[in-house]
Amino acid sequence: MKIQNRSRLLERGIRESRELVLDVVESTLTRVDGYERIRSITSLVGDELRIGSRTWDLSTKANVYLIGAGKACNAMAMAVDHVLGDRLTRGIAIVKIAEDGDRFGRTEVFVGGHPLPDEAGHAAALEVLELVDGAGPDDLFIVVVSGGSSALMNVPVDGVTVTEEAAATDLLLKSGAGIYEVNAVRRHISQTNGGRLAERIGRTGAELIGIGISDAVGKPATGDIGEPDTAYTSTPIGPDTTTLDDARRMIADYGLRDRLPRSIVHYLDSAGPEAETPTAFPHNTYFVVNTLPDLADAALEAAAEHGVPAHVLTTFLEGESSDAGTFMAALAREIQANGRPFAAPCLIISAGETVTSIDDSSVITGHGGPSQELTLGFALAAAEVPGACMYSMDSEGTDGTAAAAGGLTDSTTAARAEAAGIDLRASLRGHASFEALSSLGDVVVTGNTGTNLCDLNILYVPAR
Repeated sequence: MKIQNRSRLLERGIRESRELVLDVVESTLTRVDGYERIRSITSLVGDELRIGSRTWDLSTKANVYLIGAGKACNAMAMAVDHVLGDRLTRGIAIVKIAEDGDRFGRTEVFVGGHPLPDEAGHAAALEVLELVDGAGPDDLFIVVVSGGSSALMNVPVDGVTVTEEAAATDLLLKSGAGIYEVNAVRRHISQTNGGRLAERIGRTGAELIGIGISDAVGKPATGDIGEPDTAYTSTPIGPDTTTLDDARRMIADYGLRDRLPRSIVHYLDSAGPEAETPTAFPHNTYFVVNTLPDLADAALEAAAEHGVPAHVLTTFLEGESSDAGTFMAALAREIQANGRPFAAPCLIISAGETVTSIDDSSVITGHGGPSQELTLGFALAAAEVPGACMYSMDSEGTDGTAAAAGGLTDSTTAARAEAAGIDLRASLRGHASFEALSSLGDVVVTGNTGTNLCDLNILYVPAR
């Protein structure tokens, strides 16, 4: 089971609504599990490695290396490790959480920092670079990447420390900027990010096969995952679409120049064209096994199994998390009261990446993340929609600073909170959504899910 505390979530609130939503979420996460997606297109028979429609003769390769980084890397790296078996020379995987059930053959697993880079991730990244620098033209690298690799596999540019990179990342993530804007800065102060790792592999003459899960808002659905993706642009092994000017513009637009570490501002100010990230890798082969629209499609399929009408509202959901929750409650009220834009009962599916803006960290009184704040925003406005239920999670299993995937609230949550003396508005102001949801039994726990596709939101609106 992906949802580890399902029974507790069903002990309170509107059980029938919650049970339906949890069933749909469970089926959705199973459909997009990275281990199963990679195994479905990958096989090794004798010396022939097949990935989708492409094959490689491993008898021509001196060494086969596996590198992995990201929040879904446990599942992705295990899939490749299990397929290759003894044909794998060495593997290095940098993950956010090492699970007891993870089983690897020739792959070493390191735990790095996320969302903020740390020294453990830096040490593991240096191991990766040492492995790459010792490779030659007869070697093959298979690199599996999902969201979170920027922090987990961190090697800042010369003159910038890991501590300074972490401070900058913290500031950028709290700025309210979109992830594309944040990445414009992070990629240009890194020796691995923004395609730099692929560039380094390319200098050795070794071949690179990239397998990715793309958590970027706006990417199209994958279609046939066995066909190479010719438009792959995912860090750290794909071409970068951001520029130094994008990074400088982001800093100016969000008023961060005097708040970022001076070493980073100085580097970006003085960097010339040679510091631009690479924009093309025509000789590499890339496969994408999941994108954000796949998550919504999987939820539609899961809803159909349960016989409930379902609709995808958007896969482009962005903006302030609590505001998104308030909007979802308003949408639920319109559906239940007036039968528009959809008739009740129905499930409303959305995906994307909302944010939590924190201008002053001194106001923080607890823990939480965007998905948890979205469900609190919903709870505050959902009392007028009897039976309505809102589920929101960071699909990889950890939301913000809390050891939780997200939250599950319904039309009774606000009343239950008031009866328990929990001030939901104060929890939002203090960004302590985790403490509030935990006290109410409404926090969702999954651990690693095997995927990393931003946020999954499922709203259930029953007939009145």
